[in-house]
Amino acid sequence: MALGISDLGKILKRQRITVSLTLQELAATSRVSPSHLGRIERGERFPSAHVLRRIAKPLGFDEDELFTLAGFLSPQTPSIAEKSQAGYSGHRLDPYVAKLLAEEPVEVQRAVIGILTMLKSISRGTAVTKDSSPT
Repeated sequence: MALGISDLGKILKRQRITVSLTLQELAATSRVSPSHLGRIERGERFPSAHVLRRIAKPLGFDEDELFTLAGFLSPQTPSIAEKSQAGYSGHRLDPYVAKLLAEEPVEVQRAVIGILTMLKSISRGTAVTKDSSPT
């Protein structure tokens, strides 16, 4: 599933923000200039495989994931197929979900995170409701 240049840039930016890195911090960690990273995030440039390799780990992606998003690898690559059957770890975002969230305003993204947090607490039985609160 190769994404368009601006879609990939949006996903990379959203992931950078999610892992709490500034553009300058990502640049220092990955040894890619902040101006080049900014152009990638804005969809003005498409990242090379070399750049994707450098930014994968700091952003919390496996190289395979980024290469697949960029269209350098086919989703049918065995390692990705195995990972998709096993599911994603808590530190990575499903590329489809990332793409959808990247298209939404920040307020909507934060609302989704809030809803997910509430659902997780409900499923764990830790949510405090009006009926279950101490009197």
